[in-house]
Amino acid sequence: MKATRQYSIEGREVRVYDGLLQMNDIHGLTAALQNGAFTHTESARPDTSAFKHWVLNIPMQTATQLPIYQLTLAAAGEFAAQAQYKIYRCYCNYAAYGDMLFTHTDCPPGAGELTALWFIAPEWNVEWGGETLFFDSSMDAQVAVSPRPGRLVLFDGSLPHVGRPPNRICFASRFTLAYKLQPLKRAAAN
Repeated sequence: MKATRQYSIEGREVRVYDGLLQMNDIHGLTAALQNGAFTHTESARPDTSAFKHWVLNIPMQTATQLPIYQLTLAAAGEFAAQAQYKIYRCYCNYAAYGDMLFTHTDCPPGAGELTALWFIAPEWNVEWGGETLFFDSSMDAQVAVSPRPGRLVLFDGSLPHVGRPPNRICFASRFTLAYKLQPLKRAAAN
């Protein structure tokens, strides 16, 4: 497995992987997520807790059965060949036009955690928006990743980032399925 593109922001990596999923897997995941029991309970940061967004928490037993599970672990192995990772959380975010999403990090600096973000939709049009933006320490956008069908973006969880909601002309669901990974050594200590 090899990344399609890769970037470094102040020494922290962002890698994009395309072509890992078959279209029938993308359609299957989309259908399952459209029937999911999403709750309006998640917030990006403590100071934005008044602004909730939609989330579907996925039990680990289910998460390990998804067609993207082994692909996520393989990408993590390519991303950081010197470390092994364990997935400790899996969830899906849903965003639509008009939703407010905030810039955040997924872990503190130096934690060594990775986020694997899958874009789950059978189609996406560039005019629909919905990109994920990655920022440097001065909060200047450095990398934009389009939500193409079945695309995986794997990144250092301490990078500030935000998923932008779709534009007004988009009536499709913007699902991002996330696996949170921590180094195996740290996972064993928990």
